[in-house]
Amino acid sequence: MIEVVRGGQVESRHPVHVAVVDARGDLVAWNGDPESVTFYRSAAKPIQALPLVEEGVVDRFGLNSEELALCCASHEGEDAHVAGARSILAKAGLDEELLACGPHPPFSEDAARALVERGGRPGRVHNNCSGKHAGMLALAVAMGWDPVGYHRAGHPVQERMRREVSRWSGVPEGDIGEAVDGCGVVCFSVPLHAMAGSFARFAAAADEGQPPARIVSAMTRHPFMVGGTGRACTMVMERSGEAAFVKLGAEGVYGAGLPSPGLGVAIKVADGARRAVEVALVRVLEILGVLDAEDLDALDRFRRPTVRNTRGEAVGEIRPALDLTWA
Repeated sequence: MIEVVRGGQVESRHPVHVAVVDARGDLVAWNGDPESVTFYRSAAKPIQALPLVEEGVVDRFGLNSEELALCCASHEGEDAHVAGARSILAKAGLDEELLACGPHPPFSEDAARALVERGGRPGRVHNNCSGKHAGMLALAVAMGWDPVGYHRAGHPVQERMRREVSRWSGVPEGDIGEAVDGCGVVCFSVPLHAMAGSFARFAAAADEGQPPARIVSAMTRHPFMVGGTGRACTMVMERSGEAAFVKLGAEGVYGAGLPSPGLGVAIKVADGARRAVEVALVRVLEILGVLDAEDLDALDRFRRPTVRNTRGEAVGEIRPALDLTWA
């Protein structure tokens, strides 16, 4: 559980499922139900960005490592994120109106305020998934596929995404669940242990210098591009460095890969609460030895977030009551 405490009393509890898996697909440790079928949501983005490397899209269009990291991002819509998405599109000869993600204000309050002060309006490029969409459009152009409809089921881009999920998770394509994600593209579901296995295999391949290494290097070298100011994924990777890459997914999902030991982690908060999944991520990485005491102090806002009232007074906290069962 992740517990919400007020006045010394547990007020709410968030059940958490965790799977820790090695590159062979063996379950190493768990909490809750590691067989729970779970949508990757945005946690799939590192896997979805890999065809940009393997098909030579990154080199053909001269995408830099910051832009590759942005293809894995659920970003805050800060200036660097917006500029990066526009740069990817420009290098591929594409207009941002081709982005199929809907417009919304930047998640960053400062960036949203600045946009209004400039007299601007939220566009598709401000969508937190615009980097992924720009990368998918670049893939379509490089492969000679019609970029229109790239986000829909049955399009070659999304068929390639399904194959990548199957390849790394070990789940046959026909057994992978499919739905529509918040940004309009196809999203996929697999058992939680298979999701963890995909991160383990991806991490192990990166450690061996295979193509995933470029994805992992981009994410860990440029964690700001993956999230932004004050984001858990950014701050965790700033602390862990090359020891781990992590990616948030909507509805209480987090994935993590540990290249050196070749381990993968998948976390699902049963009720979908983001406030709980960030606490769970830090706790699991603490148990696995990725984060030391100094790191935990630096990440205290995620490790044990303070609950405040409208007066700004500290009235409680969110804390982990979570351990792992080892195989």
